[in-house]
Amino acid sequence: MFLCQMFSIPHKAKQFLTFLIKLLIVGGAFYFIYDQLANNEQLDWNKFLELLERKKSFWGILFILSFSFFNRFFEILKWQNLAQVIEKISLGKATEQVLAALTAGLFTPNGIGEYAGKALYFPKKNTGEIVFLNLICNGIQMILSVLFGTIGLWILGFGKWVLVILGIFCFLFLASFLFKKIKIKGYSLDKLFKKINEIPKTIHQKNIFLAICRYLIFSHQYYFLFLAFDVDLPYWTLMATITAVYFLASSLPTFQFLDFAVKGSVAVYFFGNLGVNEWIVVFISTLMWFLNVVLPVFIGSFYVFKFKSKWKS
Repeated sequence: MFLCQMFSIPHKAKQFLTFLIKLLIVGGAFYFIYDQLANNEQLDWNKFLELLERKKSFWGILFILSFSFFNRFFEILKWQNLAQVIEKISLGKATEQVLAALTAGLFTPNGIGEYAGKALYFPKKNTGEIVFLNLICNGIQMILSVLFGTIGLWILGFGKWVLVILGIFCFLFLASFLFKKIKIKGYSLDKLFKKINEIPKTIHQKNIFLAICRYLIFSHQYYFLFLAFDVDLPYWTLMATITAVYFLASSLPTFQFLDFAVKGSVAVYFFGNLGVNEWIVVFISTLMWFLNVVLPVFIGSFYVFKFKSKWKS
């Protein structure tokens, strides 16, 4: 869609090119999803179907699905809350922007395509602000992941790692204070902090509250899936392991469509130390990915096809 904006193209050719780009985004997303589910040798579908047959419950499935709904719902509310810095958008518009951007960012490193996807819903002059607001939106989630993950590592007895993490953050905090006025291509940390402070406190407070709600939702969905797979571990041990896995997995550069593989690999190590069967860990990581990424991408694909850009010069 950027290409259509950069060059002077006849209207019909522009329409065809836009449609082709949309088709490539959606087609690529579905191909990557199918490839990961069909060709992952670690997934034993027979074991999963046997367990599903044994445990099948309409209310149990609805309960687990409700976590996926609220996970995305709080993300949508976060974006609606932050987007009002530029313009107030309805819940429906926020839903469209979040899900379409998720689809566009599925096969880009660390979901970078998500930033461009949201920016295209606003005039070109607001692109920088949209990228910045999306950074705030995702940044608070990352901060919570670090905070809860560090606590989780401490509970699990990884005290040395916690000290290393705290040391790194102390260093970064000191460095940001000492070098905040140094400019790189016109940008500086001082300018960034001022821009953050320009956002009303009420918006920041609501963003933090919604981010905490979202974190508790998806971490407890993970927890209840382990219970469904007959993993019998104390609540705090299980939650500490989940938070540690999310923290460490989120720290690694990856693609959205490989997210479950990265989290699954980290989870196998931690849960393996607790005696949890490897196939259960892999399946739960895959289910989390399917419920919280794949299902929203199906809906997001519809929004990608109906998309009309506001990104004009």
